[in-house]
Amino acid sequence: MVAAESIASGGLATRVVVGAGLIVIACAAVWYGGIAFTTLVAAAVLLMSAEWCVMHGIGRGFRLASLVVLAFTWGVAARQSSIDAVIVLAAAAGILGLFMRSFDRQRAFWLAAGLLYCGLPMIALIWLRGLPNTGIALTIAVLAIVWATDIGAYFTGRAIGGSKLAPSISPNKTWAGAFGGIIAAVITGAILTALAVGPTVEGDVSHLQTIAIFSVIAAFLAVVAIAGDLFESWLKRRAGVKDSGTLLPGHGGVMDRIDGLVPVAVCAAALVAISGITL
Repeated sequence: MVAAESIASGGLATRVVVGAGLIVIACAAVWYGGIAFTTLVAAAVLLMSAEWCVMHGIGRGFRLASLVVLAFTWGVAARQSSIDAVIVLAAAAGILGLFMRSFDRQRAFWLAAGLLYCGLPMIALIWLRGLPNTGIALTIAVLAIVWATDIGAYFTGRAIGGSKLAPSISPNKTWAGAFGGIIAAVITGAILTALAVGPTVEGDVSHLQTIAIFSVIAAFLAVVAIAGDLFESWLKRRAGVKDSGTLLPGHGGVMDRIDGLVPVAVCAAALVAISGITL
C-alpha cells in the first residue's frame, strides 16, 4: 500500500512539474509573440499530427504529406492571412483524402479529419495572438481557461469522485470533476477580466456586466474543453491505446496535453471574429 501511494505520489509530482514547465514555456512564447509563438504552435501541431497518424494507422508516406501540408499552412497563417490558411488547409485535406481513398477508404477520412483537427487550432491561435492590442490578453485568457478547466477537473475529481461522466469513453472522469473544472474556469475568467477592465467605479455597473459576460464565456469554453478531452479519449479507446504518445512524462503525448485546447482555440477565435470581443 505504501509502495502504491509512493508511485502515485511520484506520478503526480512528475505531472505537476512537467505541466508547470509547459505553462511557463507557453506564457513566454505568447509574451514574445512573433516567431517564438508561431514556432511553438507549429512544433506542437506537427507532433500532434504525427501522433494522430500513428494512432489511426496512417502510412509513412501520407504521414509525411500531412506534416508538409501543416508546415505550409503554418507559413501561410504566419505570413499571409488566416483566411488563406484555412482555404489551403481545407483544400489540401480534401485532395489528400480523395487521393488516399483509392488506396484505403477507411483511413482516408481520418487523414483528412486529422489535418483539420491539427490545423484549425493552429490557425486560430496564430490569428488570436496576432490581433493588435488585445492579442496577448486574449491568447493568455484562452490558455488559462483551458488550464484551469483541466486542473480543476483533475483535482476535484480525485478529491470527490462520484458518478462517472462518460464511463464507456473515459472511466476516470467524473461529474464532480467536470463541474470543478467549469467552476475553476469561471473563477479564472472573472479574475482575468477584472484585471483587464480595472477597478469598478462606484455606481458604474458596466465593469461588472463585462466580468459577468466573460465568466459565462469562460463556462462555455470549459464545457468545450471537456468535450475535447472526451473526444480524444474516445479516439484513444477506438485505437486501443492508453496515451497518444510518450513524449511528456506524466501526461502522455502532445494530444493528451492539448486535447481541450484544440476545440477551445477554434471556438474562441470564432467568437472573437463574429462578435468583435475585446478586453
